[in-house]
Amino acid sequence: MQVKSKYFTYGQTEINYLKKADPVLGKAMDRIGRIQRVIIPDLFSALIYAIVGQLISVKTAQTVWQRMQDKFGEVTPYYIASQTADSIQSCGITMKKAICIKNISETIVHGKLDLNELHSSSDSEIIKRLTLLNGIGKWTAEMLLINSMERPDVVSWGDLAIRRGMCKLYGLKEISKEQFEENINRSSPYGSTASIYLWQISFQ
Repeated sequence: MQVKSKYFTYGQTEINYLKKADPVLGKAMDRIGRIQRVIIPDLFSALIYAIVGQLISVKTAQTVWQRMQDKFGEVTPYYIASQTADSIQSCGITMKKAICIKNISETIVHGKLDLNELHSSSDSEIIKRLTLLNGIGKWTAEMLLINSMERPDVVSWGDLAIRRGMCKLYGLKEISKEQFEENINRSSPYGSTASIYLWQISFQ
């Protein structure tokens, strides 16, 4: 059974704002056209996918994610919690990630974490709550904000592809934290749409 997905929602309002705020990004957006960024609305599935994607390529993450869906049939807290770490690892991830996935599943099953409560929380509160979990850092939480919750203003300093996209866009060999902050301030409050284009630019 395949986990349900959809495309990140953005429109002319976000496009027009970003083009006016950052003409360099605007030219790239015109050249690239509309991007269909696949997201996973289910918070648990999206969180597991984000953990799978830590420190590996997008292509590898997608391969592992497909193996998990094929092997387990359903990616739910109760079902994943019932699996052994060895079984989870056999999908092609490290034992550290497998244990992390199993532990988080058990935390949810035992009622110690309610992912649905995150919907009413701010971005910073969500990051704070999720990073209390072993194996979840700020990048993973930020990926959940964009790739599941569709929060509108997230640009991750911890994402190498986004930083690479900025360097390519502005013709830089490397980018400082100050330059990064300056760029994301221009894109606010539609940073997530900017992130989607920066990802695309980074792989071109």
